[in-house]
Amino acid sequence: MKKKLVVLSIAAAVVGTATMSFGAGFKISEQGAKAMGMANAFTAQADDPSALAYNPAGIAYLKGSQFQVGSTTILVPQTEFQGTTNLSGATAVSEKANRDIFIAPTVYATTSLESIPLSFGLGVNSFHPLAKRWDTNSSFRDSIQSISIKPINFQPTVAYRFDDLKLAVAGGVDITYAQVSLQKMAYHPALGELGIIGADATATGYGYNFGLQWKPLTNVSFGAAYRSKIKLDLEGDANYLATSTNGQNAAFGLAKTLAASATTKITLPDALSLGVAWKPLDKLTLEFDAERTGWSSYNELKMEFGPKMALFNKTDPKNWEDVWAYRLGTQYAVTPKLDLRAGYAYDKSPAPNTYVGPELPDADRHNFSIGSGFHNDFGSIDLAYMWVHWVDRTIDPGVNAKEAGTFKSDAHLLAASVTLKF
Repeated sequence: MKKKLVVLSIAAAVVGTATMSFGAGFKISEQGAKAMGMANAFTAQADDPSALAYNPAGIAYLKGSQFQVGSTTILVPQTEFQGTTNLSGATAVSEKANRDIFIAPTVYATTSLESIPLSFGLGVNSFHPLAKRWDTNSSFRDSIQSISIKPINFQPTVAYRFDDLKLAVAGGVDITYAQVSLQKMAYHPALGELGIIGADATATGYGYNFGLQWKPLTNVSFGAAYRSKIKLDLEGDANYLATSTNGQNAAFGLAKTLAASATTKITLPDALSLGVAWKPLDKLTLEFDAERTGWSSYNELKMEFGPKMALFNKTDPKNWEDVWAYRLGTQYAVTPKLDLRAGYAYDKSPAPNTYVGPELPDADRHNFSIGSGFHNDFGSIDLAYMWVHWVDRTIDPGVNAKEAGTFKSDAHLLAASVTLKF
């Protein structure tokens, strides 16, 4: 079966990393190697081209033209679960998600005019990618077998610097194109397991962003950045393949194979970041950030199929909550050309126990990172490593309609970027 269902888990996708994203929900905050080395505490510094993702006002202070290409390699966590599921009934089971490697590339370009304090930038990145696979015969197969979300975000930006006020402001547009695919087993309470549903869907959504950076003292800077919600009206095709006798029950409108349209709507959350950076010593920089993500926009996932597959139409409540993340990062200049970095972040999960599932078994998480940077007048190379530890997520019996048990996850991230200055 070539097509895999997107509609049933787009919510998890639009949530950038639930299973694979490393900000709250399904969001990937890791958009640059330099920032990742400081646990993404970068809103106030924002002093390389990846500022377009963290605080676009930062590009107003970048000299000349700069081009950065990078990638974050994510060793998708082999999530473990122990407990009961809808299919296992009262029998306790143990499940492990398949291991995957996901690569999220980034490209940033900036240029500053010499005659006036005006700068322009273009960023290409991905804030909400997702990848998760469970065995096709796992006890979660009625919820998910596999899901992938491949969004690309284009961000043209303009920034202006008020030198007398030591202030920079910026604004830009977000254009997000998303491809989503998912596969699951179709299940009916009266008929049991029916067959495999799969679908592919795409959508393009639009939003905006702006940022502010203020440097009142030579060793202190403040930053604020906001990124708006983006609505995705996903449309695509779905397919059904019966794998049981009941799965071909004509009384329910079923047949060996079916094909229909598939649609759903997802709203990516807005985000507000606030940061302060301080240099107590010439060689040492400390930054603290707080970020609020508006996950309350994800209150339900409504999936609708064409007439031939209308039996599988479903609305799942989500009722996610707005959450805050807190990040602390540090950088030390060992030499004029070598920097060492480290950071810690705490991310609160937006998903209540009632709606946690295998497609996005999210939990509160602790992020620990280290990094380094090598730079000169012509460019820089930045490297970073991050370990993400999800707090064990235990769902008590009766709280969740499908699962009762404990999810455990850890992930490892590697990032690298190369910046050229002209």
